[in-house]
Amino acid sequence: MFVPFFETLRRTGVPVSLREYLTFLEAMSAGLVTYDAEAFYFLARSAMVKDERNIDKFDRAFAEMFEGLEKISLEDMVEQTEIPHEWLEKLAEKTLSPEERAEIEALGGFDKLMETLKKRLEEQKKRHQGGSKWIGTAGTSPFGAYGYNPEGVRIGQDKSRHQRAVKVWDKRQFRNLDGDVELGTRNIKVALKRLRRWARDGAADELDLDGTIRATAEHGYLDVQTRPERRNAVKVLLFLDVGGSMDPHVKVVEELFSAARAEFKHLEHFYFHNCLYEGVWRDNARRWQEQTPTFEVLRTYGPDYKCIFVGDASMSPYEIAYPGGANEHWNAEAGQVWLARAREHWTSHLWINPTPERHWRYTQSIGMIREIFEDRMVPMTLEGLEAGMRTLTR
Repeated sequence: MFVPFFETLRRTGVPVSLREYLTFLEAMSAGLVTYDAEAFYFLARSAMVKDERNIDKFDRAFAEMFEGLEKISLEDMVEQTEIPHEWLEKLAEKTLSPEERAEIEALGGFDKLMETLKKRLEEQKKRHQGGSKWIGTAGTSPFGAYGYNPEGVRIGQDKSRHQRAVKVWDKRQFRNLDGDVELGTRNIKVALKRLRRWARDGAADELDLDGTIRATAEHGYLDVQTRPERRNAVKVLLFLDVGGSMDPHVKVVEELFSAARAEFKHLEHFYFHNCLYEGVWRDNARRWQEQTPTFEVLRTYGPDYKCIFVGDASMSPYEIAYPGGANEHWNAEAGQVWLARAREHWTSHLWINPTPERHWRYTQSIGMIREIFEDRMVPMTLEGLEAGMRTLTR
């Protein structure tokens, strides 16, 4: 019965494989979800979506495939659908306290609750506001929304207010995820994982299952083998623009920095302002007292490092093109000279720009930086960052 669902997913661009579809069917056959629309949605998505960029496509296919369910009226659901008694009991066990369940039983139990709901729907023909009997809003009736009753059925309310409903009948809304949205820490980690070069280092404290099986077979007794943990061996050097026009981007740059620290064991970072000059620093509070000469950075970190600049590249063109163009100090050499040195030393380089790409053409300095970096500039979006990681692996 789910073949049309599978076909709809493929037609809408979700690259679901036959193996993933069969896994979904196995989960359904095993009874992992029953009478739970939310659980069914998440089960289907977990089984058949392997890339976060396809969640939005999945949601659209899901809505298209099950559109008819949303059109069924509440009256039709009550009149035509037999809700298993044990389902309501299990739901109540999860959502109600022992005192509340005892109160419902004292008032007639679940059967009485559902029977009364059906009768009220037959008698009521219009919307009702307030009160304690009719299905409506802001009242104390056990049927409705935005009110209060310890044995209620919530109808037409976007979320729970008192967490007391026995049965929830709401239209689900799923959040879209698109490749052009700005990143959060979790999405950044997903994108950075594409920049990997695995190596094993450290203490041999990870179980080597294949080695254990092989050694046990050779020696005739259990011979447990261990090995060093596998880590991402890529070395990354981050240059982070701070201050001035970068202030609005502090949050997303912090998220990028946090994700990079979690993903890369070999990570070094330095700060600069607007453009790279003769000095960089690690502590913004002591940027004038404890600067590191840029030449020293070039000598210390070899060409095997992946060099990533993060900045909006928005400044006066003089700051890039001329000696003395920096707005905070006298620079003996133009910024473009230092950027060219960095680019030539770290041949695997990238510039990540948090400014939306549609605005780049309006800022002359962005065009100048792009030219210096041979067009290796990407926007700070999921697709942009993934494109940048592919550039760094070439």
